[in-house]
Amino acid sequence: MSRLFYFLTKLFFYVSLKVYNRFRIIGREKIPREGKVMVIANHCSNLDPIVVGVAFPGRLRYLAKSELFRNPLLGFLIRILGAIPVSKETSQSAGTALKAFLSLLDKGENVLIFPEGARSFDGRLQPLEGGAALIAYRTGVPVVPAYVAGTFESMPRGSSFVRPSSISITFGEPLYPESITSGLPTREARQEIIKRMSEALKGLEADHSIKGKDRN
Repeated sequence: MSRLFYFLTKLFFYVSLKVYNRFRIIGREKIPREGKVMVIANHCSNLDPIVVGVAFPGRLRYLAKSELFRNPLLGFLIRILGAIPVSKETSQSAGTALKAFLSLLDKGENVLIFPEGARSFDGRLQPLEGGAALIAYRTGVPVVPAYVAGTFESMPRGSSFVRPSSISITFGEPLYPESITSGLPTREARQEIIKRMSEALKGLEADHSIKGKDRN
């Protein structure tokens, strides 16, 4: 894949979101500029991987349901952005997903994980599963929380088209697993990481809610 083609694909999605959904990116300066990272984000729409991928400065790799690739053009474009097609069964297999993400990080790739495990039914953040915390604990890579807003209204579960509602993404301060887990046994360390992840995403969700009320 040429750098130019990747840039053009990213630009295409960015312009589309900007024009159609008044797309905003907040806090991108908080993302570490050197080394690999793991981005964790809330998940309530099939648009979320595209939104995060467009907003992230580099390339993100993530697992995407094979159904998204049924549209040849969309499948082609999101593959360029970093999507890896997997069956529904594979994406829901914790062991398989864990191995895939560990392999990608070992190769120096940046990865995107949705720690809720599935799309939210009401647009609100759901309890986090433990897979992302385990990956962070094993690899020690910085974890960048990201909150995506507006995709639930634009393309909720079951929707086959994108509505022109506003979409934004806010990046939070990175979490550094080694500083979080220093001196803790394995089980407690993983619990502390997932606690910090949850607090970070809830904080971004709350900030968005407050700012939304202020604008109204």
